[in-house]
Amino acid sequence: MGKRKSSSAPAKKVKQTLATQFACLFCNHNDSVVCSMDKKMGIGSLSCKVCGQSFQASINALSAPIDVYSEWIDACEAVAEQEKNKDDEFIEKDGGYASDDDHVPKEEDDEFSDLE
Repeated sequence: MGKRKSSSAPAKKVKQTLATQFACLFCNHNDSVVCSMDKKMGIGSLSCKVCGQSFQASINALSAPIDVYSEWIDACEAVAEQEKNKDDEFIEKDGGYASDDDHVPKEEDDEFSDLE
């Protein structure tokens, strides 16, 4: 008679950890942005070790460093959108040229008629 086959212990599941270092949006260095979270004060802060860019956001007990980083991305996109809208309003108000190409005046434009 043989022994019973012993079963091995179940394999432990590997717990994935969330990143605390991220790529900087301004200088594009990988793992240069470090996130620190002060849960008692309710403030999460990011700072880049290379370019010195920093950001702070309010956090709660369930917040993770990736949440602060995603808020930073959203804030940067909002500022970029505001600047784009501001530039568009300036072009409309100033009567400037909307295209990125430099405007070359033609003879019909009469812009240089007084220079002759």
